Amino acid sequence: MPGTLKQNCFVFIFLICFYDAVAQNDFCYRLADSAATLVRQKVTYDLSYYSIAYPNGDVPVDRGVCTDVIIRAYRKLNIDLQQLVHEDMRNHFSQYPRAWRMTGTDKNIDHRRVPNLMTFFKRSGASLPVSENAIDYKPGDIVCWSLNRGMKHIGLVVKQKSADKKRHLIVHNIGDGQVLEDCLFNYPIIGHYRYSR
Repeated sequence: MPGTLKQNCFVFIFLICFYDAVAQNDFCYRLADSAATLVRQKVTYDLSYYSIAYPNGDVPVDRGVCTDVIIRAYRKLNIDLQQLVHEDMRNHFSQYPRAWRMTGTDKNIDHRRVPNLMTFFKRSGASLPVSENAIDYKPGDIVCWSLNRGMKHIGLVVKQKSADKKRHLIVHNIGDGQVLEDCLFNYPIIGHYRYSR
């Protein structure tokens, strides 16, 4: 009997882990598909500050920056990063970057800043190793890069692959709107995340 109980416990734990892995993969694929649909939407790159609703606020549908790609992809899966980032920043403000000399949170812009998203994903336990191996970057993953003059950029890995089939493509907005590109290693990678709620 003890042996049977032990075997049953092992099978039960295995099934739970298997189910969690399947559920995680399903979420990541849906997120990747969500991001891929954004390229159909014509968006002008716009760094302007907007006053937006809360929660579930968004800048005008035809405007946006790189962070809006991530926010909109998650929102299609009913995950509101505006609210999640705001609540985490409100409760742990000292853990977030002070690059903008802010003394408090701002529901209109906090979630639209790459360093804040990086901090939120890290604090949520979503960090993955940064590598130079394309196989490590799966559909639904979030990638952050360092650009010139200390600027940071963010994009989302999708299912589609590069012409040589060696890399997944990225949906991002670096100035030409929400586009699908083979740009995983175009800039130094500084963050890699897999976030689901």
